[in-house]
Amino acid sequence: MKKATLTATTLAVSAAASIGSIASPSRVTGWYSRVRKPAYQPPAAVFPIAWTTLYGDIAATSAVAIDGFRATGQEDKARRYSAALGINLALNAGWSWLFFRYHKLGASALGAAVLTVSSADLARRASQVNPRAGVALSAYPLWGAFATVLSTHIWRLNRGTQ
Repeated sequence: MKKATLTATTLAVSAAASIGSIASPSRVTGWYSRVRKPAYQPPAAVFPIAWTTLYGDIAATSAVAIDGFRATGQEDKARRYSAALGINLALNAGWSWLFFRYHKLGASALGAAVLTVSSADLARRASQVNPRAGVALSAYPLWGAFATVLSTHIWRLNRGTQ
């Protein structure tokens, strides 16, 4: 993997994480503490560990995929992967704004579903050039699927109370 590509994907992922974190509380806010949550919601400490790991995976795997497409002369696929990554990261950052800043539980559940589909698409694209990269990135849509179920359940538990 080329250092320049890894730097670019790391910067893109870091930007998305930073933009999303602006909307996310650094501590539990009054609103969030009042939101009803299902019993299977992981402890708060799980989320920063999971997201830090996933963000590192997204940056590294995306660099491998983009460089792999370029190395095999598939510049168009490299560009399309990069565009798909940009859309994915915008969706990723946007979820935090929908949920934490604007308290739009239904919209955040839908946003999580769209992000999951986008994440699965990235894993599919990565696997086209490097099957191991696709497997490595598969944790992202799996986490997204869990987040979709969790977000939907939170929305259902809180309908009419927001």
